[in-house]
Amino acid sequence: MSETRKRKRYGGHAPRKLKGARELEVGAEGVLVTCNMNERKCTREAYNLLNEYADALYGPEQTGDSLSEDEEEDAEAALKKEVTHIQTSMKKHQQRFTAVESGANNVLFIRSHGIDPEKLVHHILSDLHQTKKKKSRVILRMLPVSGTCKAFPEDMEKYLSVFLERWFKAPRKATYQICFKARNSSHNKRDDVIKDIAALVDKLNSENKVDLTNPELTIIIEIIKTVCCVSVVRDYMLFRKYNLQEVTKEPANQNPGQQEAAKSAANQTQEDNNGTSVDGSAAGCDVSAGDVQKEAEPE
Repeated sequence: MSETRKRKRYGGHAPRKLKGARELEVGAEGVLVTCNMNERKCTREAYNLLNEYADALYGPEQTGDSLSEDEEEDAEAALKKEVTHIQTSMKKHQQRFTAVESGANNVLFIRSHGIDPEKLVHHILSDLHQTKKKKSRVILRMLPVSGTCKAFPEDMEKYLSVFLERWFKAPRKATYQICFKARNSSHNKRDDVIKDIAALVDKLNSENKVDLTNPELTIIIEIIKTVCCVSVVRDYMLFRKYNLQEVTKEPANQNPGQQEAAKSAANQTQEDNNGTSVDGSAAGCDVSAGDVQKEAEPE
């Protein structure tokens, strides 16, 4: 990809926080990106990565086509064609990725149009995991956002009771965990949110079971101010909590004793949880601010 093309695709989106800029709002879909400072560079990296892999999955982004030279047409047909072309161009002008204000420091939100955020981010992590090729310096984590709602208990319950059906409603069933993080928000308590969501999952199918070691699915709840961002992802533990710095590293060099100790600790945790899906502490995984910061430092 040429430097000219990179600048063109990145241009028009201000990575700096601007007064009056568009903000994260209910109804948005896209990708949450976390970083260790340097949000401007993080935004640039995010655009490059998302565009690279979106082109591979969905083909190059269409920016509008020029009118073709046809045979002579009567005035009415020509006018109708012109109007149709303008309407089509306006739709295509809605870019595939648009940066909006997230409402939290060191967190970017890239709004997406016409793609599946979960599919795209999983494709990125899968490729990085397989190739071990590092493609970012300041991005820490990329989390897809497949849905958003108001971050109040009653709104979340109403929204999630429908949103989660796709993965957990009978006859579908899966092992799962819930990862919760709130930023600049005091509307919800972690344990209460996890307990309520676990109860919803159990109501959809009592055969859904908690697994904090190697779950099939991970329910991600990211609250920023008054907006709740939601997604259900696969391979969360395999892809190192969707951390772009960690997923490219080779497995840690551990001796058999260390590996066995880690395995025993995980098994003990699972036994303590006893598979229940209605206890908040049993269903939730921890992703604290400290954990995110220490997962990787930019080189």
